[in-house]
Amino acid sequence: MKKRTILYITGILLASMTACTKDFEEINTNPNVVEKPTPNFIFSKSQLDGLNNNYFATNILECGGMLQHYATYKEASGAGDKYLSNEVYYSAYFNQAYPTGVNEVEIVIDALKNSPNESNKLNIARIWKAYLYHRITDLYGDVPYFEAAKANSTQIFLPKYDSQEAIYKDLLKELDEAATALDPAKPSFGKADFIYDGDVTKWKKFSYSLMLRLGLRLTKADAALSKTWVTKAIAGGVILNGTDNAIMKYTDGPNDFNRNPVGLDSRRQDFTQGSYGQKNVEGGKLAKTFIDLLQATADPRISVYAGVWQGTVQNTTLAVQKGFPNGLKTAPTPTEQATYSEPNQSSVFKYDAPLVLISNAETNLYLAEAAARGWYTTETDKDLYEKGVKASFLNMGIYGAGYTIADATPYLTANPFNAAGSLDQKMNQIHTQIWVALFVDEQEVYANWRRTGYPVLVPVNFPGNVTNGTIPRRFRYPTSEYSVNSANLAEAIKRQGEDTFTTKIWWDK
Repeated sequence: MKKRTILYITGILLASMTACTKDFEEINTNPNVVEKPTPNFIFSKSQLDGLNNNYFATNILECGGMLQHYATYKEASGAGDKYLSNEVYYSAYFNQAYPTGVNEVEIVIDALKNSPNESNKLNIARIWKAYLYHRITDLYGDVPYFEAAKANSTQIFLPKYDSQEAIYKDLLKELDEAATALDPAKPSFGKADFIYDGDVTKWKKFSYSLMLRLGLRLTKADAALSKTWVTKAIAGGVILNGTDNAIMKYTDGPNDFNRNPVGLDSRRQDFTQGSYGQKNVEGGKLAKTFIDLLQATADPRISVYAGVWQGTVQNTTLAVQKGFPNGLKTAPTPTEQATYSEPNQSSVFKYDAPLVLISNAETNLYLAEAAARGWYTTETDKDLYEKGVKASFLNMGIYGAGYTIADATPYLTANPFNAAGSLDQKMNQIHTQIWVALFVDEQEVYANWRRTGYPVLVPVNFPGNVTNGTIPRRFRYPTSEYSVNSANLAEAIKRQGEDTFTTKIWWDK
Protein backbone atom coordinates (compact mmCIF):
# COMPACT_ATOMS: atom_id res chain seq x y z
CA MET A 1 0.00 0.00 0.00
CA LYS A 2 2.77 2.36 0.91
CA LYS A 3 4.60 1.59 -2.32
CA ARG A 4 1.48 2.21 -4.43
CA THR A 5 0.86 5.50 -2.63
CA ILE A 6 4.36 6.69 -3.43
CA LEU A 7 3.97 5.70 -7.07
CA TYR A 8 0.63 7.47 -7.21
CA ILE A 9 2.04 10.66 -5.78
CA THR A 10 4.98 10.50 -8.18
CA GLY A 11 2.54 10.12 -11.04
CA ILE A 12 0.63 13.19 -9.94
CA LEU A 13 3.87 15.18 -9.75
CA LEU A 14 4.98 14.07 -13.20
CA ALA A 15 1.58 14.88 -14.65
CA SER A 16 1.66 18.26 -12.96
CA MET A 17 5.14 18.98 -14.31
CA THR A 18 4.05 18.02 -17.81
CA ALA A 19 1.03 20.29 -17.54
CA CYS A 20 3.19 23.14 -16.23
CA THR A 21 5.80 22.87 -18.96
CA LYS A 22 3.14 22.87 -21.66
CA ASP A 23 2.67 26.66 -21.36
CA PHE A 24 5.89 27.36 -19.43
CA GLU A 25 7.35 29.90 -21.90
CA GLU A 26 4.12 31.87 -22.14
CA ILE A 27 3.53 31.91 -18.39
CA ASN A 28 7.10 33.01 -17.61
CA THR A 29 7.21 35.83 -20.17
CA ASN A 30 6.76 39.28 -18.65
CA PRO A 31 4.14 41.05 -20.81
CA ASN A 32 5.50 44.43 -19.67
CA VAL A 33 9.05 43.83 -20.94
CA VAL A 34 10.24 44.15 -24.55
CA GLU A 35 12.47 41.10 -25.04
CA LYS A 36 13.88 42.29 -28.37
CA PRO A 37 15.09 45.92 -28.43
CA THR A 38 13.74 48.32 -31.03
CA PRO A 39 16.83 50.13 -32.39
CA ASN A 40 14.95 53.19 -33.69
CA PHE A 41 13.28 53.91 -30.37
CA ILE A 42 16.40 53.31 -28.29
CA PHE A 43 18.54 55.46 -30.61
CA SER A 44 16.08 58.34 -30.18
CA LYS A 45 16.30 57.87 -26.42
CA SER A 46 20.11 57.88 -26.55
CA GLN A 47 20.10 61.19 -28.39
CA LEU A 48 17.78 62.76 -25.84
CA ASP A 49 19.56 61.30 -22.81
CA GLY A 50 23.05 61.95 -24.17
CA LEU A 51 22.37 65.68 -24.41
CA ASN A 52 20.11 65.95 -21.37
CA ASN A 53 22.92 65.06 -18.98
CA ASN A 54 23.12 67.44 -16.02
CA TYR A 55 23.45 70.49 -18.25
CA PHE A 56 23.21 73.02 -15.44
CA ALA A 57 25.72 71.37 -13.11
CA THR A 58 28.25 70.49 -15.80
CA ASN A 59 27.99 73.29 -18.33
CA ILE A 60 27.10 76.29 -16.18
CA LEU A 61 28.22 75.72 -12.61
CA GLU A 62 31.43 73.93 -13.60
CA CYS A 63 32.68 74.52 -17.17
CA GLY A 64 30.92 77.84 -17.76
CA GLY A 65 32.17 79.26 -14.47
CA MET A 66 35.75 78.12 -15.05
CA LEU A 67 35.78 79.63 -18.55
CA GLN A 68 34.23 82.89 -17.33
CA HIS A 69 31.04 82.77 -19.35
CA TYR A 70 29.10 82.57 -16.07
CA ALA A 71 29.60 83.91 -12.55
CA THR A 72 27.86 83.77 -9.19
CA TYR A 73 28.28 85.37 -5.79
CA LYS A 74 27.22 82.17 -4.02
CA GLU A 75 29.83 79.83 -2.62
CA ALA A 76 28.16 76.41 -2.71
CA SER A 77 27.23 76.76 -6.37
CA GLY A 78 30.48 78.55 -7.26
CA ALA A 79 32.39 75.33 -7.93
CA GLY A 80 33.60 76.47 -11.34
CA ASP A 81 33.43 80.17 -10.61
CA LYS A 82 35.70 79.84 -7.54
CA TYR A 83 37.48 76.49 -8.14
CA LEU A 84 35.84 74.72 -5.22
CA SER A 85 35.21 71.01 -4.74
CA ASN A 86 31.57 69.98 -4.85
CA GLU A 87 31.12 66.27 -5.48
CA VAL A 88 27.47 66.67 -6.44
CA TYR A 89 28.46 68.79 -9.43
CA TYR A 90 31.70 67.21 -10.67
CA SER A 91 30.41 63.63 -10.48
CA ALA A 92 27.03 64.28 -12.09
CA TYR A 93 28.03 63.87 -15.73
CA PHE A 94 29.95 60.63 -15.16
CA ASN A 95 27.22 59.08 -13.06
CA GLN A 96 24.47 59.72 -15.59
CA ALA A 97 26.33 59.20 -18.88
CA TYR A 98 26.88 55.46 -18.61
CA PRO A 99 23.47 54.13 -17.53
CA THR A 100 21.57 56.30 -20.03
CA GLY A 101 22.96 57.56 -23.35
CA VAL A 102 26.01 55.29 -23.50
CA ASN A 103 24.16 52.14 -22.42
CA GLU A 104 21.36 52.88 -24.88
CA VAL A 105 23.62 53.36 -27.89
CA GLU A 106 25.46 50.13 -26.99
CA ILE A 107 22.12 48.30 -27.04
CA VAL A 108 21.47 49.71 -30.50
CA ILE A 109 24.90 48.61 -31.73
CA ASP A 110 24.46 45.09 -30.30
CA ALA A 111 21.03 44.79 -31.93
CA LEU A 112 22.29 45.85 -35.37
CA LYS A 113 25.81 44.47 -35.66
CA ASN A 114 24.69 41.28 -37.43
CA SER A 115 22.16 42.90 -39.78
CA PRO A 116 23.89 43.87 -43.06
CA ASN A 117 20.86 45.70 -44.41
CA GLU A 118 20.81 47.91 -41.31
CA SER A 119 24.45 48.97 -41.70
CA ASN A 120 23.59 52.69 -41.90
CA LYS A 121 21.86 52.56 -38.54
CA LEU A 122 24.79 50.67 -37.07
CA ASN A 123 27.35 53.16 -38.34
CA ILE A 124 25.34 56.21 -37.32
CA ALA A 125 25.13 54.66 -33.86
CA ARG A 126 28.92 54.21 -33.86
CA ILE A 127 29.35 57.89 -34.71
CA TRP A 128 26.93 58.88 -31.97
CA LYS A 129 28.75 56.65 -29.50
CA ALA A 130 32.01 58.44 -30.36
CA TYR A 131 30.36 61.78 -29.73
CA LEU A 132 29.10 60.67 -26.31
CA TYR A 133 32.41 59.19 -25.23
CA HIS A 134 34.55 62.14 -26.26
CA ARG A 135 32.45 64.31 -23.95
CA ILE A 136 33.09 61.97 -21.03
CA THR A 137 36.82 61.47 -21.52
CA ASP A 138 37.40 65.19 -22.15
CA LEU A 139 36.05 65.93 -18.67
CA TYR A 140 37.67 63.12 -16.67
CA GLY A 141 40.57 61.71 -18.69
CA ASP A 142 40.96 57.94 -18.37
CA VAL A 143 37.49 56.37 -18.11
CA PRO A 144 35.83 53.00 -18.76
CA TYR A 145 35.51 52.57 -22.51
CA PHE A 146 36.23 49.18 -24.10
CA GLU A 147 34.49 47.23 -21.34
CA ALA A 148 31.87 49.86 -20.44
CA ALA A 149 28.13 49.23 -20.86
CA LYS A 150 28.78 45.52 -21.40
CA ALA A 151 26.85 44.10 -18.43
CA ASN A 152 24.06 42.76 -20.66
CA SER A 153 26.20 41.42 -23.48
CA THR A 154 29.28 40.07 -21.69
CA GLN A 155 28.42 40.29 -17.98
CA ILE A 156 31.23 42.74 -17.24
CA PHE A 157 30.00 44.65 -14.21
CA LEU A 158 33.26 46.32 -13.16
CA PRO A 159 34.84 47.68 -16.36
CA LYS A 160 38.49 48.61 -16.44
CA TYR A 161 39.51 52.19 -17.08
CA ASP A 162 41.24 52.80 -20.40
CA SER A 163 43.91 55.39 -21.10
CA GLN A 164 42.67 58.49 -22.85
CA GLU A 165 45.25 57.90 -25.56
CA ALA A 166 43.76 54.49 -26.34
CA ILE A 167 40.23 55.91 -26.19
CA TYR A 168 41.00 58.75 -28.56
CA LYS A 169 42.73 56.54 -31.07
CA ASP A 170 39.76 54.19 -31.10
CA LEU A 171 37.24 57.04 -31.37
CA LEU A 172 39.06 58.36 -34.43
CA LYS A 173 39.19 54.87 -35.95
CA GLU A 174 35.48 54.40 -35.32
CA LEU A 175 34.63 57.74 -36.95
CA ASP A 176 36.72 56.87 -39.99
CA GLU A 177 35.28 53.37 -40.43
CA ALA A 178 31.70 54.42 -39.79
CA ALA A 179 31.82 57.39 -42.17
CA THR A 180 33.35 55.25 -44.92
CA ALA A 181 30.70 52.54 -44.49
CA LEU A 182 27.65 54.83 -44.76
CA ASP A 183 25.62 54.03 -47.87
CA PRO A 184 22.82 56.33 -49.14
CA ALA A 185 21.22 53.36 -50.91
CA LYS A 186 20.39 51.60 -47.64
CA PRO A 187 17.71 52.44 -45.04
CA SER A 188 18.43 54.67 -42.07
CA PHE A 189 16.76 55.93 -38.88
CA GLY A 190 14.49 58.46 -40.57
CA LYS A 191 12.45 60.50 -38.10
CA ALA A 192 13.83 58.46 -35.20
CA ASP A 193 16.97 60.54 -35.67
CA PHE A 194 16.23 63.97 -34.16
CA ILE A 195 19.41 65.53 -35.56
CA TYR A 196 19.50 64.68 -39.27
CA ASP A 197 16.32 62.65 -39.89
CA GLY A 198 18.55 59.76 -40.90
CA ASP A 199 20.36 61.66 -43.69
CA VAL A 200 23.52 59.57 -44.16
CA THR A 201 25.28 62.22 -46.24
CA LYS A 202 24.98 64.69 -43.39
CA TRP A 203 26.03 62.07 -40.83
CA LYS A 204 29.16 61.48 -42.87
CA LYS A 205 30.00 65.18 -42.69
CA PHE A 206 29.24 65.15 -38.98
CA SER A 207 31.65 62.23 -38.53
CA TYR A 208 34.47 63.99 -40.35
CA SER A 209 33.76 67.24 -38.51
CA LEU A 210 33.99 65.43 -35.18
CA MET A 211 37.20 63.86 -36.48
CA LEU A 212 38.53 67.37 -37.18
CA ARG A 213 37.65 68.44 -33.62
CA LEU A 214 39.28 65.38 -32.05
CA GLY A 215 42.26 65.49 -34.39
CA LEU A 216 43.07 69.05 -33.38
CA ARG A 217 42.68 68.04 -29.73
CA LEU A 218 45.94 66.09 -30.13
CA THR A 219 48.21 69.00 -31.09
CA LYS A 220 49.99 69.07 -27.72
CA ALA A 221 50.06 65.31 -27.14
CA ASP A 222 51.12 64.17 -30.63
CA ALA A 223 51.40 66.83 -33.34
CA ALA A 224 52.18 64.33 -36.10
CA LEU A 225 49.15 62.20 -35.28
CA SER A 226 47.06 65.34 -35.02
CA LYS A 227 48.05 66.41 -38.53
CA THR A 228 47.27 62.94 -39.90
CA TRP A 229 43.71 62.95 -38.59
CA VAL A 230 43.06 66.61 -39.42
CA THR A 231 44.17 65.99 -42.99
CA LYS A 232 41.97 62.87 -43.22
CA ALA A 233 38.97 64.76 -41.86
CA ILE A 234 39.36 67.57 -44.37
CA ALA A 235 39.71 65.10 -47.23
CA GLY A 236 36.60 63.26 -46.05
CA GLY A 237 34.49 66.41 -46.13
CA VAL A 238 33.50 68.46 -43.10
CA ILE A 239 30.47 70.66 -42.48
CA LEU A 240 30.88 73.87 -44.48
CA ASN A 241 27.30 74.98 -45.06
CA GLY A 242 24.69 75.88 -42.49
CA THR A 243 22.26 73.37 -43.98
CA ASP A 244 24.58 70.58 -42.81
CA ASN A 245 24.95 71.81 -39.23
CA ALA A 246 24.30 69.17 -36.58
CA ILE A 247 21.34 70.59 -34.68
CA MET A 248 19.19 68.79 -32.15
CA LYS A 249 15.57 69.81 -32.52
CA TYR A 250 13.30 70.43 -29.52
CA THR A 251 9.73 71.56 -28.85
CA ASP A 252 8.20 73.34 -25.87
CA GLY A 253 6.50 70.25 -24.46
CA PRO A 254 4.29 68.44 -23.98
CA ASN A 255 6.87 66.70 -21.77
CA ASP A 256 10.13 67.97 -20.33
CA PHE A 257 12.21 65.58 -22.44
CA ASN A 258 10.91 67.43 -25.52
CA ARG A 259 12.43 70.68 -24.25
CA ASN A 260 15.98 71.94 -24.75
CA PRO A 261 17.95 71.08 -21.58
CA VAL A 262 19.95 74.31 -21.89
CA GLY A 263 16.89 76.38 -21.10
CA LEU A 264 14.92 73.82 -19.12
CA ASP A 265 17.65 72.73 -16.70
CA SER A 266 19.07 76.22 -16.24
CA ARG A 267 15.79 78.07 -15.77
CA ARG A 268 14.45 75.41 -13.44
CA GLN A 269 17.51 75.39 -11.19
CA ASP A 270 18.67 79.00 -11.26
CA PHE A 271 17.38 81.50 -13.82
CA THR A 272 13.73 81.27 -12.86
CA GLN A 273 11.60 83.52 -15.01
CA GLY A 274 9.51 84.76 -12.11
CA SER A 275 12.51 86.18 -10.24
CA TYR A 276 13.23 88.63 -13.10
CA GLY A 277 16.92 88.65 -12.26
CA GLN A 278 16.50 89.64 -8.62
CA LYS A 279 16.54 86.35 -6.74
CA ASN A 280 18.11 83.66 -8.87
CA VAL A 281 18.32 80.39 -6.97
CA GLU A 282 22.08 79.98 -7.42
CA GLY A 283 22.90 83.64 -8.02
CA GLY A 284 23.94 83.00 -11.62
CA LYS A 285 24.77 85.79 -14.07
CA LEU A 286 26.81 86.14 -17.24
CA ALA A 287 30.44 86.88 -16.40
CA LYS A 288 32.12 90.24 -16.69
CA THR A 289 34.95 88.77 -18.81
CA PHE A 290 32.48 87.55 -21.42
CA ILE A 291 30.26 90.62 -21.52
CA ASP A 292 33.22 93.03 -21.54
CA LEU A 293 34.74 91.35 -24.60
CA LEU A 294 31.46 91.39 -26.51
CA GLN A 295 30.98 95.07 -25.70
CA ALA A 296 34.58 96.06 -26.46
CA THR A 297 34.32 94.52 -29.93
CA ALA A 298 30.74 95.75 -30.53
CA ASP A 299 29.77 92.14 -31.14
CA PRO A 300 26.12 91.96 -32.27
CA ARG A 301 25.84 88.41 -30.90
CA ILE A 302 25.55 89.98 -27.45
CA SER A 303 21.88 90.73 -28.09
CA VAL A 304 21.27 87.09 -28.98
CA TYR A 305 23.11 85.79 -25.94
CA ALA A 306 22.31 88.28 -23.20
CA GLY A 307 19.60 90.36 -21.61
CA VAL A 308 19.13 92.53 -18.54
CA TRP A 309 15.80 92.26 -16.75
CA GLN A 310 13.94 95.54 -16.68
CA GLY A 311 10.71 94.75 -14.95
CA THR A 312 9.31 91.64 -16.61
CA VAL A 313 11.19 92.06 -19.89
CA GLN A 314 14.82 91.45 -20.83
CA ASN A 315 16.56 94.37 -22.53
CA THR A 316 19.02 92.90 -25.04
CA THR A 317 20.71 96.07 -26.31
CA LEU A 318 24.49 96.12 -26.16
CA ALA A 319 24.86 99.25 -24.05
CA VAL A 320 22.87 98.02 -21.02
CA GLN A 321 24.64 94.69 -20.65
CA LYS A 322 26.77 94.26 -17.53
CA GLY A 323 28.71 91.17 -16.51
CA PHE A 324 29.20 89.96 -12.96
CA PRO A 325 32.83 89.51 -11.79
CA ASN A 326 34.02 85.96 -11.13
CA GLY A 327 35.20 84.97 -7.68
CA LEU A 328 33.10 87.34 -5.57
CA LYS A 329 31.25 86.35 -2.41
CA THR A 330 29.36 89.52 -1.49
CA ALA A 331 25.69 89.26 -2.42
CA PRO A 332 24.25 92.25 -4.29
CA THR A 333 20.86 93.54 -3.24
CA PRO A 334 17.98 92.13 -5.30
CA THR A 335 17.64 95.47 -7.09
CA GLU A 336 21.33 95.47 -8.01
CA GLN A 337 21.24 91.80 -9.06
CA ALA A 338 18.68 92.68 -11.70
CA THR A 339 21.15 95.07 -13.37
CA TYR A 340 23.45 92.22 -14.44
CA SER A 341 23.16 90.29 -17.70
CA GLU A 342 21.66 86.83 -17.91
CA PRO A 343 21.17 84.48 -20.88
CA ASN A 344 18.42 85.63 -23.23
CA GLN A 345 15.31 83.59 -22.44
CA SER A 346 13.83 84.36 -25.86
CA SER A 347 16.75 82.80 -27.75
CA VAL A 348 19.48 80.61 -26.22
CA PHE A 349 17.36 79.78 -23.15
CA LYS A 350 14.10 79.15 -24.98
CA TYR A 351 12.52 75.81 -24.14
CA ASP A 352 12.21 74.98 -27.83
CA ALA A 353 15.55 76.44 -28.92
CA PRO A 354 17.58 74.15 -31.20
CA LEU A 355 20.88 72.90 -29.78
CA VAL A 356 23.97 73.04 -31.99
CA LEU A 357 26.35 70.08 -31.70
CA ILE A 358 28.79 71.01 -34.47
CA SER A 359 28.39 73.81 -37.00
CA ASN A 360 30.16 75.37 -39.95
CA ALA A 361 31.26 78.19 -37.65
CA GLU A 362 33.33 75.75 -35.60
CA THR A 363 34.68 73.79 -38.56
CA ASN A 364 35.76 76.90 -40.49
CA LEU A 365 37.55 78.24 -37.42
CA TYR A 366 39.30 74.90 -36.95
CA LEU A 367 40.24 74.93 -40.61
CA ALA A 368 41.70 78.40 -40.03
CA GLU A 369 43.96 76.88 -37.37
CA ALA A 370 44.94 74.06 -39.73
CA ALA A 371 45.80 76.66 -42.38
CA ALA A 372 47.81 78.70 -39.86
CA ARG A 373 49.79 75.55 -39.03
CA GLY A 374 50.39 74.87 -42.73
CA TRP A 375 48.30 71.69 -42.67
CA TYR A 376 45.70 73.04 -45.08
CA THR A 377 46.68 75.16 -48.05
CA THR A 378 43.54 75.35 -50.19
CA GLU A 379 42.39 78.55 -48.46
CA THR A 380 44.09 81.15 -46.28
CA ASP A 381 43.69 81.29 -42.54
CA LYS A 382 42.28 84.81 -42.91
CA ASP A 383 39.55 83.72 -45.34
CA LEU A 384 38.62 80.73 -43.18
CA TYR A 385 38.54 82.84 -40.03
CA GLU A 386 36.18 85.28 -41.70
CA LYS A 387 34.02 82.44 -42.98
CA GLY A 388 33.79 81.12 -39.43
CA VAL A 389 32.70 84.48 -38.04
CA LYS A 390 30.17 85.00 -40.83
CA ALA A 391 28.78 81.51 -40.25
CA SER A 392 28.42 82.18 -36.53
CA PHE A 393 26.52 85.41 -37.24
CA LEU A 394 24.17 83.70 -39.68
CA ASN A 395 23.66 80.74 -37.36
CA MET A 396 22.11 83.05 -34.78
CA GLY A 397 19.04 82.71 -36.99
CA ILE A 398 18.30 79.25 -35.57
CA TYR A 399 16.75 81.09 -32.60
CA GLY A 400 14.34 82.94 -34.89
CA ALA A 401 14.55 84.99 -38.07
CA GLY A 402 14.92 88.20 -36.06
CA TYR A 403 18.22 86.99 -34.60
CA THR A 404 20.01 86.39 -37.90
CA ILE A 405 23.01 88.73 -38.32
CA ALA A 406 23.32 88.95 -42.07
CA ASP A 407 26.29 91.29 -42.40
CA ALA A 408 29.51 90.55 -40.54
CA THR A 409 31.52 93.12 -42.52
CA PRO A 410 31.37 95.95 -39.92
CA TYR A 411 32.51 93.56 -37.18
CA LEU A 412 35.35 92.09 -39.27
CA THR A 413 36.46 95.55 -40.36
CA ALA A 414 36.60 96.77 -36.77
CA ASN A 415 38.20 93.52 -35.54
CA PRO A 416 40.41 92.37 -38.43
CA PHE A 417 42.27 89.06 -38.50
CA ASN A 418 46.00 89.48 -37.97
CA ALA A 419 47.12 87.64 -41.10
CA ALA A 420 50.76 88.75 -40.61
CA GLY A 421 50.85 87.69 -36.97
CA SER A 422 52.61 84.78 -35.31
CA LEU A 423 50.93 81.39 -34.87
CA ASP A 424 50.24 82.26 -31.22
CA GLN A 425 48.61 85.55 -32.19
CA LYS A 426 46.45 83.81 -34.76
CA MET A 427 45.55 81.06 -32.30
CA ASN A 428 44.44 83.71 -29.83
CA GLN A 429 42.08 85.28 -32.35
CA ILE A 430 40.75 81.99 -33.72
CA HIS A 431 40.05 80.44 -30.34
CA THR A 432 38.67 83.58 -28.79
CA GLN A 433 36.11 83.29 -31.57
CA ILE A 434 35.49 79.65 -30.60
CA TRP A 435 34.95 80.87 -27.02
CA VAL A 436 32.29 83.30 -28.29
CA ALA A 437 30.71 81.30 -31.12
CA LEU A 438 30.20 78.08 -29.14
CA PHE A 439 28.46 79.76 -26.19
CA VAL A 440 26.10 77.35 -24.36
CA ASP A 441 28.28 74.36 -25.36
CA GLU A 442 30.45 74.99 -22.32
CA GLN A 443 31.95 71.50 -22.33
CA GLU A 444 33.48 72.01 -25.76
CA VAL A 445 34.62 75.53 -24.90
CA TYR A 446 36.31 74.16 -21.76
CA ALA A 447 38.06 71.36 -23.68
CA ASN A 448 39.23 73.68 -26.45
CA TRP A 449 40.55 76.24 -23.95
CA ARG A 450 42.60 73.61 -22.13
CA ARG A 451 44.24 72.60 -25.39
CA THR A 452 44.95 76.08 -26.72
CA GLY A 453 45.09 78.38 -23.69
CA TYR A 454 43.00 80.96 -25.56
CA PRO A 455 41.46 83.32 -24.81
CA VAL A 456 43.88 84.27 -22.05
CA LEU A 457 41.84 84.32 -18.84
CA VAL A 458 42.87 85.79 -15.49
CA PRO A 459 42.13 83.18 -12.80
CA VAL A 460 40.49 84.07 -9.50
CA ASN A 461 41.98 83.15 -6.12
CA PHE A 462 38.97 82.66 -3.88
CA PRO A 463 39.75 81.71 -0.25
CA GLY A 464 39.63 77.94 0.18
CA ASN A 465 39.92 77.11 -3.51
CA VAL A 466 41.37 73.66 -4.27
CA THR A 467 43.61 74.54 -7.23
CA ASN A 468 45.94 77.15 -5.74
CA GLY A 469 44.23 79.81 -7.81
CA THR A 470 44.50 78.12 -11.20
CA ILE A 471 41.68 77.15 -13.56
CA PRO A 472 40.93 73.40 -13.14
CA ARG A 473 42.20 71.05 -15.84
CA ARG A 474 39.72 68.19 -15.35
CA PHE A 475 36.86 66.86 -13.21
CA ARG A 476 37.50 64.47 -10.35
CA TYR A 477 36.06 60.97 -10.41
CA PRO A 478 32.83 60.31 -8.46
CA THR A 479 33.39 59.08 -4.91
CA SER A 480 31.14 56.11 -5.64
CA GLU A 481 33.78 54.74 -8.02
CA TYR A 482 36.18 54.40 -5.09
CA SER A 483 33.92 51.86 -3.44
CA VAL A 484 32.22 50.20 -6.42
CA ASN A 485 35.10 49.92 -8.93
CA SER A 486 38.07 50.67 -6.70
CA ALA A 487 40.71 48.34 -8.20
CA ASN A 488 40.18 49.56 -11.77
CA LEU A 489 40.02 53.16 -10.63
CA ALA A 490 43.29 52.75 -8.72
CA GLU A 491 45.00 51.60 -11.93
CA ALA A 492 43.70 54.64 -13.79
CA ILE A 493 44.97 57.02 -11.12
CA LYS A 494 48.35 55.28 -11.08
CA ARG A 495 48.60 55.75 -14.85
CA GLN A 496 47.09 59.21 -15.26
CA GLY A 497 48.10 60.91 -12.02
CA GLU A 498 46.50 62.03 -8.80
CA ASP A 499 42.71 62.42 -8.88
CA THR A 500 42.72 66.20 -8.53
CA PHE A 501 41.35 69.14 -10.49
CA THR A 502 44.88 70.17 -11.50
CA THR A 503 46.07 66.86 -12.98
CA LYS A 504 46.34 67.25 -16.75
CA ILE A 505 44.72 64.60 -18.95
CA TRP A 506 46.62 62.99 -21.83
CA TRP A 507 45.89 65.45 -24.63
CA ASP A 508 46.43 68.41 -22.28
CA LYS A 509 50.04 67.49 -21.41
